[in-house]
Amino acid sequence: MKRATLMLVSLLLAAPALARDRLGVWNDWGAFRDAGVPRCYAIAMAADQPGQRRDTQPFVTVATWPRRAVHGEVHLRLSREPAPGNPVTIVIGGQRFAALASGIDAWAADRRTDAAIIAALRGNGDMTVYARGRDGRPVRDAYRLAGAASAMDAASLGCAASGG
Repeated sequence: MKRATLMLVSLLLAAPALARDRLGVWNDWGAFRDAGVPRCYAIAMAADQPGQRRDTQPFVTVATWPRRAVHGEVHLRLSREPAPGNPVTIVIGGQRFAALASGIDAWAADRRTDAAIIAALRGNGDMTVYARGRDGRPVRDAYRLAGAASAMDAASLGCAASGG
């Protein structure tokens, strides 16, 4: 297993996982189901970047919450909290998407943007998330997308197969 995959599995298994089922791991991406919530999600941790200051481990999820009728919600945990009012920008294969921050987390601006980001994630390139930190320094979290499509599909099917 690659180091990033081991870190991903270790991070998720070390957290309290009352009813979390591992649906599979593809490259840097994993898919999980929390049957008690219920929710299913694909998740990846940001690639290591030497010399970058991080207040937390950045990750991205694409989640389905059947009881809330939410399918394909993109969520980002940033490495540092962005400055209030400054944009969070997701860049995938030259396409730029706006995200809205709340503290150290960010979400796609709307459902249409969620869908566009998910379509771009399937391209197997790279994704970089940019923001300006509270300290004025840039936030730059980078992700490899190999395995993203398989993990997103497994997460989606995981909730459909469990009946929500």
